[in-house]
Amino acid sequence: MTYAEHRRIIDCDSHLIELDDFLDLAALPEHKDKIPSMSEQTELPVVQAGLDRGRELFARRQNDPETMAKFEASLMDNTKSGWNRLGAFDPQERSHTLDLLGFEMQLVLPTFAFHQVAHVDDEDVLTAGAYTLNKAMGEFCSHDERLRAVGYLPLSLGPERARAVMDQGFKDGCYTYIVDTNEPDVDNPSFTHPNFDPVWATFAESKTPFSVHVAANGDYKAIPPSFKNNGKTEIELGGDAPAGELGLMTIGNSAQIFLASLIFDGVFERHPDLRAISMEHGAFWLPSWLRSIDFTAHMFKRRREFAELPSETALRHIKVSPFAGEPVGWIIENSDPSMLVFASDYPHPEGGRDPIGSFEASMKGCDQATMEAFYYGNMASVMNL
Repeated sequence: MTYAEHRRIIDCDSHLIELDDFLDLAALPEHKDKIPSMSEQTELPVVQAGLDRGRELFARRQNDPETMAKFEASLMDNTKSGWNRLGAFDPQERSHTLDLLGFEMQLVLPTFAFHQVAHVDDEDVLTAGAYTLNKAMGEFCSHDERLRAVGYLPLSLGPERARAVMDQGFKDGCYTYIVDTNEPDVDNPSFTHPNFDPVWATFAESKTPFSVHVAANGDYKAIPPSFKNNGKTEIELGGDAPAGELGLMTIGNSAQIFLASLIFDGVFERHPDLRAISMEHGAFWLPSWLRSIDFTAHMFKRRREFAELPSETALRHIKVSPFAGEPVGWIIENSDPSMLVFASDYPHPEGGRDPIGSFEASMKGCDQATMEAFYYGNMASVMNL
C-alpha cells in the first residue's frame, strides 16, 4: 500500500536536498568557475556534518536491504535531516520514493542549489548559475516522466537574457520555472511591463504554468527589521519557512502583490493561456485577496474599465497550494474549489509527517468532487494534461 492509498495525486511542490557537487557535476566548462560553492551561500546554511551523514546513509541503503527497509518504513518521518530522507539527492532513489508515495506526478524544485546561485550581484554569475541549475534539475528528472523539473528563471536579468535562459532550460529538460515575485532594482521595469511579454508568451504558448515560490522573492522583505528588536529569540521552522510568527503571517505577501499586478497590469489579459501556481505561500490569505482585488477594481472603475472582475481572472489563471494544517475546507468554501492544489513539500520538514491526514482533517465538509480536484484535477487542468 502506498502513502497515497486510493487517491490520484499530482504533487505540485517537492524538493531536492542536493549534495555539494550537484551544480559542479552539471556545469559547462565556461560556467564552472562562475558558480559559487554551496557552502558560500548564507541564506540557507549548509550543515556539513548532516550532508556527510546523508552520503553515508545512502551508501548503506544501497548495500543493505534491511537498512533500506527501515528507511522505507519511516518514509514520512520529517524529523530526519533532509539529506537523510529517501530520494533527497539520488535520481533513481527518488523514483523509488515516488513509488512508495504513490503520487502520479511530482514537480521537483531545488533547495540549497537555488540559494547557491540566486543571491549574487554579478549578472554574469547569476546567468551562469541559472543555466547550470536548470541543466542539473533537468538531468535529475530526465529518467522518469513522473518527475517534472522546476528550474529558476531570474527575470531580473531582463527580458532578453531571461528568455535565453528559459529556452536553454527547456532544452535541458526543465518542465517549468520559479520566477521572482519582485524586481529588486527600483530603477528597472516591473516584471509585468510589456517588455517581458515575450517571456510570458513563451509560457502561454508552451501551455506550461510558471511558479512563484516562497524562496524566490527578489529580496522582498515583508517585515521591517526593527520588529526583530523585540528582546526575543526568533523561532525557526526549518526549510524555506520564514523565521518567527510575523514571518509566517506575511509569507504570502510577495505572491499577493505580484499576482495582483499580473491582473491589474493586463498580463493575463494579453496572454489568455498563461497560468500560475503559487507554492509555499500558504493559502489562508486567498479568500480576502480575491475580495480585495475586486474591491480595488470597483474603487478605480471610473478611471479604468475592467473586462471582468479580477477575481474571475484569478479563478481562471491561478492555483494556490495551502500548507498542511491550514483550514483548507474553509478556504475552499470562501474562494473556489478550482483554485487549491495539493503539495507535500517532501522532503522539507514543514510538509509535515502526514500532509494528507492534515489536509483531510480540515476538509471534512468537502464532497468527493472537491477532494479529487484538490489532489489531481486542478493540477491536471493547469498542466494541460
